[in-house]
Formats: sequence, structure tokens, C-alpha cells
Amino acid sequence: MMIRLFVLTVALITAFSFDADAKEEITLTDLSGREVTLQVPVDHLILGEGRYLPTLGIFDRDDPAKRVVGMMGEFEKYDPASYQQYVEAYPHIADIPRIGSAGEASFSMEKAFSVKPQLALFGLGSGHGPNDKSKTVIAQMEAAGIPVVILDFRIDPLKNTPKSLEILGKVLGEEKQAEEFISFYRSHLDDVHRRLENVKDRPSVFMESHVGMMPQCCRAFGQQMMGRFIEWAGGVNAFGDMIPGTVGQVNVEHLIVNQPDVYIGSAIGSSATIEKFPNYIALGASTSEAQAQMTLGNALNRTGLVQLKAIKDGHAHAIWHHFYNTPMNLVAVEVIAKWLHPSLFKDIDPTETLKTYFDRFQAVPLNGIYWTTIQQKGAS
Repeated sequence: MMIRLFVLTVALITAFSFDADAKEEITLTDLSGREVTLQVPVDHLILGEGRYLPTLGIFDRDDPAKRVVGMMGEFEKYDPASYQQYVEAYPHIADIPRIGSAGEASFSMEKAFSVKPQLALFGLGSGHGPNDKSKTVIAQMEAAGIPVVILDFRIDPLKNTPKSLEILGKVLGEEKQAEEFISFYRSHLDDVHRRLENVKDRPSVFMESHVGMMPQCCRAFGQQMMGRFIEWAGGVNAFGDMIPGTVGQVNVEHLIVNQPDVYIGSAIGSSATIEKFPNYIALGASTSEAQAQMTLGNALNRTGLVQLKAIKDGHAHAIWHHFYNTPMNLVAVEVIAKWLHPSLFKDIDPTETLKTYFDRFQAVPLNGIYWTTIQQKGAS
């Protein structure tokens, strides 16, 4: 009996020692410049933006939500088609507790504590959940022993996406997967940069933000968020110097007087929103080319836009708005670069890049159209 008890005690001590050894304490610097100390790998985390789920799919391709114990609810609100695709593949996502709806003010500290996370992932400058400026939230989380790490796919996406993925690789214990994706990511962006290195002729681009959200035209991107894609793709942001932040309202008269070479609308709609929000451009998961063309055509018929030479000449495009909040942003850069410099990028196929992204790095298959160009009347 004593021998059996001794063996059991040794076994328990060994088990606890192994569990303790499985965790490693690391200190990293997040995207807000904060030093964060935490135990890795992390098995239970909360998301300050539900749309981080596809990013987690880069690391957990069998189930992107398997570590998520709580998340904000903006995914299903702002990108319902993509959300539905994930829920169909992983039904338990619908049962993950929501720690807020779609903004920092809706975040519930009580709900966040109740799911007992080991880590909180928030966004730099995020408007859809707690962010780096949420000092009280961060302080309360840390006081409860829950580290907070700030990521960024929004403010300076092309610069900070690799850094964010590197951080995620460390905290999830999946550094090899992070290295694999970052290599893929940088090789594509480096190729775009190399081709544009000596290009002097850079067309001006008016990228309209959140098309259809308001009846009047127009909101434009500044030098942050999707506005960054224009410069990287070899263009000049028509309102880059006028809008200091992410998005700002612009004067239609100014737009008509200062005609851009190219128009790009950001699509906040999808096949799931056409009936309820017919003024949105539809792109993204489960959306067809016909739906994209119809909704883009409707958007271009608004007062002010019909007077733009870029639209009359067929230099009018639309791109999925949510590219800004995901490592898929490298595809957006290729797409825009090909629109702006077709001869320079004639051998580049962004559709193939997108397909590779889904095939190699995502937990759901590619299904839908993520960009489109208006088809002029009479074109075959």
C-alpha cells in the first residue's frame, strides 16, 4: 500500500512538473511599444476584434477558434458572409461568449474576466474594441493577471503585419508557422516594391471608404489603413496629405476640380447584405461577380461620381474593405498595383496569390470575389 502511494505521489509530482515545464515565461514588445511578460504557449485568449479569427487560422488551421474563449461581436455584424463561412465550418464559433458587440464602449470587463483568459489581443487604434488607448481596461486586465498584447493590421498594416504575426507565433508557440507565412508575405511585397523602384509616373487614386454607408459622397482614406496600399502599389493617394488619420469626409466639388486618375471604392457589403443594404458594394465571401458588378455600377451612378473622368474612362474599381484588417492585405497591394501599372504587373496574378493564401494558410476555402473592375458597355 505504501509503495503504491509513493508511486502515485511521484507520478503526480512528475505530472505537475511537466505541466510547469511546458510553459515558458517570455517578455516581448507589442505594437504599441509596451513590454509584456507572459507564459507561453497561450491556450485561452480573448479577441478585441472577432475578425482576428482568420489570422489565427494561419496558426491553427484545424480550428482557428480552438484557443478563443471570448471575443468581440463585430465579425458577424460587419462581415456577415465571412462569419457565416467560419460558422458553417466550425459551428462552435457561434457559442463563443461575446465580451462586447462592436465598439470599445460595449466591452464588458465582467464578461472578459468570466471566461478566464490567459491573454487578451487588442488592436492598435482599433475602433471596434479595446485598443492601445484603453488605459483603464488594460490596467484592470493586468491587475487581474491577464496580459494584454497589442497587434496592428490597421494603422500601418504593411509594416506591422509581419511584426504582429511574429508576436502571435511566439505567444501561441507556433513560430515555425509564423516564419512560413512571413516569408510568403514578404516575398510578394518585395516583388511589388522591386518592380516599382524606378517608376516615376504614379497615377493619383481616389479611394472611397465605406461606400454606401452614407447617402452622400464621399469619405476618403488618409495615409493610414487602406490608404497605405495606394502608395505601396505605385500610386498617389489623392487625399493622403489632406486627411491626417484613417478616414475623412471630402468635398465633392474639390474632387471634381482635382480629378483623380483612378477611382477605387471599398466594399463593406457582400452577398449577405445586398437586400438589407443595397447601396453597399458587395464583395468577399460567397459573393459572385454579377453581384459585385451590379453593386459597383449602382455606386458609380451617385451624384459627383458620374462626373469623374476616371469612371467615364473605365478606371473604376472596387476592393473588399476588410482587406485592411487581415494579413490578406498583401493581395490588395498586388491587385491595386496591377490596376495602376498593368504592363509592369502583367505576369502577376493576384487571384493565384489569394488562392495560395487560402490553400496554405487558412482554415476555410476560397469562396467569392474580392475585387472587381467596372465593365464598360459594349465590352466583351
